[in-house]
Amino acid sequence: MEEPSKEKNERSIEVFSGHIYIFHAFDVGDDINLEKVAQMRAINTIPLSLPKYFKNYHAPLAIELPHPNESARCVSCKIHNFGAISLTYKIPFTDSFANLREQFYEINNQYQEQSVADVKLVFKKIETFITQPKFFQMRSSYNIIQVHPEPKRIALAQLQKKFGALITSTMRLETETLSEYQKNEMLGSAIGYYRGNMVIVDTDTTFIYDDEYQDILEFVEFANLQQLELHYFDRLLDQKLNAIYESGGSQRVPLFAYFPFVDTKSNDPVAILGKLKVDISVITERLEGSIKVAGDPYYTEIHDQLNQKLDLKSWQQSIERKLDIVKDVLLVYQHKTDVIRENVLEVLIVILIFIELIIGILHYIKA
Repeated sequence: MEEPSKEKNERSIEVFSGHIYIFHAFDVGDDINLEKVAQMRAINTIPLSLPKYFKNYHAPLAIELPHPNESARCVSCKIHNFGAISLTYKIPFTDSFANLREQFYEINNQYQEQSVADVKLVFKKIETFITQPKFFQMRSSYNIIQVHPEPKRIALAQLQKKFGALITSTMRLETETLSEYQKNEMLGSAIGYYRGNMVIVDTDTTFIYDDEYQDILEFVEFANLQQLELHYFDRLLDQKLNAIYESGGSQRVPLFAYFPFVDTKSNDPVAILGKLKVDISVITERLEGSIKVAGDPYYTEIHDQLNQKLDLKSWQQSIERKLDIVKDVLLVYQHKTDVIRENVLEVLIVILIFIELIIGILHYIKA
C-alpha cells in the first residue's frame, strides 16, 4: 500500500504551475506620431504607469489590440515613437518540466506567427502616422518562464538538482539534455532576492522561480526592444556604408555644391547620412540611459545580465565604430566640398578682375 502512495507523491512533485511570457518587438518605420495615434477612434488607449526604474524619455502609447483579433493571450501592446511596436503574450501552464520542454518550442513558434498577424492589425490602423512605414523591417523576441515556488513541496536546492537539466534545456529551446558544463554554468549564474527564489538569465529565455516578478517583466520587455533597435541601426549603417564602398569610397559631389550659399542637404546622400548619424546617436543614447537601477543591487544584476546575454554592449560598440566611419566620411566629403567652393570663388575673383581689366582697357581706348 505504501508504494502507490509514494508514486503519487512523486508525481505531484513533478507538476508545477506558472506562466510563459513571450515578448515580440517589430520595427515598422522611422517615427510614429503618438499624439495623432492617440486621437484615432479606431484605437483604444490604456493608461500606462512606468516603473520607478524607467525614465520618461520614450514613454510608449499602450493600446488594446484592434478588433477583430484572436489573441486572448496578448496582455500588452505598446507603440513607441521611434518606429517600433511591442507585444507581450502570457500563457498559463500547469504541467511537468518534462512536458513543458517538449511543448515550449512549439508554443514559441505558434506565437511567432501570431505576433505577425497581431502587429499587422496595429500597423494597418496607424500606417498614415508612420514616417516611411514598412511592414516590417526587423523583429526581435524573448521569453520568460515563470514558476510559482513550492517551498513546502520541494526545496530550491532539490529543484536545481532534480530538474536543473530540464529547466536549462527548455530555456535554450532544446528537447535534448545540455552538457553538464552548460547546465552547471547556467545554474551557477542564478541570482535571487529572498531565500527559495531564483532567476536565471540566458540568451533566449529567463527562468523566474518567484511570485514577485512584475518589474523583471518590464526589464525584459525593454531589453528586447533595445536589442531590436540596435540590430536595426547596425544593419542600416551596414547598408549605407556598403553603398559608399561600392562607389569606390568616393562620393560624387552634387552640382549645387559648386555654388557657395546654396543648401544641398535635401538631395545630398552624405548629408542625409550625417542626419542619420545624429538620429541614431540620440535614440541609442536615450535607450541606454532609460533605466536607472543604481542603489538596487538585485535589479542592477538582472539588468547587467540581460545586457550581457543579449550582447547589447557589443552591438552598441559596433554601431559606435560604424558611426565613427560615417564621421570620417562626412569630414572627407566636407573637406572636398570646401575645396571645390574655394576654387570656384578663386575662379570667380579672377574672372571679375579680368572683366574689370577689359572694361578699363575699353575705357582707355575710347578716351
